[in-house]
Amino acid sequence: MDRPLFDGRGVPEGAREDVLDDEVDHSHSYATRAEVAAVDRDAPLNDRADGNHVGVWLPGPDGELVLDHVTGTPPAVLDAAEELFGEDLWPFEWPPGGEVRRAGAVYRPVVYTPRMFAPPDGPAWGPVRAAMRDLAAVHGDENVRLVVWFG
Repeated sequence: MDRPLFDGRGVPEGAREDVLDDEVDHSHSYATRAEVAAVDRDAPLNDRADGNHVGVWLPGPDGELVLDHVTGTPPAVLDAAEELFGEDLWPFEWPPGGEVRRAGAVYRPVVYTPRMFAPPDGPAWGPVRAAMRDLAAVHGDENVRLVVWFG
């Protein structure tokens, strides 16, 4: 079961005119700065690991494995998993704790979290969060909204 952070709410009242409001081609939602700030970045967004994606874990600066990125499962990893687990399985079917080590990387099934999609201090979302924080300092958390649409 998927757990969206913010249900489809449509375009917020008072949005600027240049925000697309085309229900045929776009699905809208929004969140206030207060709601965005309250998100548990490490809470699971679904009940099981993704069907065909894996997390690629690499050694970090201290040698501990850290999640580098999420990708579609490479065929060579699926082949190695079949050899390791004795049957052809998608990542979500791997046994608990199952992982494949290959070429210096560790591939593990992933249960998505908000941090994976939008790292709060990453290059894409860090500036957005900073702008929302600055605007909220002037207008209040409830009066600053992030509007998203998917088409």
